[in-house]
Amino acid sequence: MGYAVAAILLACLGIFGAAFAATAAEGDLVNVFVVPDPAQTADGAVTLQSIAAGTLGTPARAGEILELNRGLAQPDGAVLNGPGDQLRPGWVLRLPPDAVGPEVKQARDRAGTDILAEAPASASPGVAADRQSIPLPAVVAVIATFLLALVTAGIVGRRKVRAGFAVLAGMVRKLGDPARRRRRLMQRRGIGRQFATDADSARRAYEIMGELASAARRPGEAVHALCVNDSGVTVWLEGAETLDAPWSNSGGTRWHRPVAGAGYSGAGAVDHASTVACLVRAGISTDGGPLFVDLSRVDGVLSLTGDGLVARDMVNNLLSELARARPNTPVTILPGTAGAHRISVPSGLHQLSPEAPPVTSAPGADRGTVRAAASRRPVRGLVVVAGVPTERESAELAALCGPGGAGWTGLVCGDVGGAHWRWHAHRDGHVDVPVLDVRVTVPA
Repeated sequence: MGYAVAAILLACLGIFGAAFAATAAEGDLVNVFVVPDPAQTADGAVTLQSIAAGTLGTPARAGEILELNRGLAQPDGAVLNGPGDQLRPGWVLRLPPDAVGPEVKQARDRAGTDILAEAPASASPGVAADRQSIPLPAVVAVIATFLLALVTAGIVGRRKVRAGFAVLAGMVRKLGDPARRRRRLMQRRGIGRQFATDADSARRAYEIMGELASAARRPGEAVHALCVNDSGVTVWLEGAETLDAPWSNSGGTRWHRPVAGAGYSGAGAVDHASTVACLVRAGISTDGGPLFVDLSRVDGVLSLTGDGLVARDMVNNLLSELARARPNTPVTILPGTAGAHRISVPSGLHQLSPEAPPVTSAPGADRGTVRAAASRRPVRGLVVVAGVPTERESAELAALCGPGGAGWTGLVCGDVGGAHWRWHAHRDGHVDVPVLDVRVTVPA
């Protein structure tokens, strides 16, 4: 009897899995808005606020539409990067699931591309995408599985039924993992494209650093990180530092200033090389804005533990950011232990062989990859270790990045004891930054 029940369960799971996979291959239906020609609309040009007012009931939700479409390529090849960008006729903008109205359409979200496919002609406008994306065979399979579970309850013990439901739930979750991974990868690739084309946020971050450094009694030199978004700017300071109004403390060393007092002029280019601070975007924070960290605060080595692939993506992102902020910075790559992932050096950086970096040490200086207390020093060069460093590579890392060494900064995809900065990478593409108590999504 037990074998018969197991066979029936496997058969139902097979039917459900096939139906789910067939539907997932076609892609999910999502709510979209097709930007019309201004000549065909009574109100003239369409804006994010007008779209939000017509489909979500309030223009205040325009930011949600911006975040869903930021960095995604449109049919004409253009990209929406900010709230001030002009919407072009023919653009297909994603909408939140609760969008309703005659102008809300459905389109199929194809995996691996930013351009949405046209929805079937039978799709009715104004219906939430999550209602349309549940296939009928999947619903029938779920009902059949539930009925089978009720019959099985009269045959086997209650404990075995619970165990069977747990196994079933795990298998269902695994069936949805590929689609979730594809969506996360598309989102992370969109962040990478956003960073490559967005220079305004970097100029704004450096302008705020300069403002804090020049203002009287303001600890500009104590800023460890910044987060810039549409609501304003957040900075992380050293423990004892404070800021005056309009800054307000958001907890711990975090201070926030609303957008009304941001003071961003947007005029003129910032000479990144003339400042000690070396701001690079580590990823998108949970607040929705890019998180800038100051690499001059590393003072030795940044250790990235956890998932190796995501740690590799973070290092590649930091190198790309450094190539944009400090071109021609020297970089040397050490392979680390066997099985480490390959690191790509952007063309804007000057790659040296592992034997080439200068090694100068101060007399009597203690060797090690970190100092007793973190301090600030300019980013003269980077030593990147693709995996956990070997014994020989640990000695080279100490000579280049440790006290009395060449004054370089180390990025290690692995554990390094005593590192002042220690981040942890997760398989889902997130990285925890414990010293700032923040989590970011890493570009891919």
